[in-house]
Amino acid sequence: MNAVLDALRQFGVAKIARELDIRPQAVSQWRRVPSGRVLDVERITNIPRDRIRPDLYPPAADTDEQVKAA
Repeated sequence: MNAVLDALRQFGVAKIARELDIRPQAVSQWRRVPSGRVLDVERITNIPRDRIRPDLYPPAADTDEQVKAA
């Protein structure tokens, strides 16, 4: 199991489910956060989206590197 799912479980499956208006059993079955739920889970838990689903939201590049590239 990955660290993000561990963090979600520590945060509280029931609380996340209540905020998303879904059953706790649905949250418990997640192997990863569904793509349609990432932004809501970010809002609820304050876990950045790039940690929740780095495959969908790659970490932002360092702003200094972006300035140098421009």
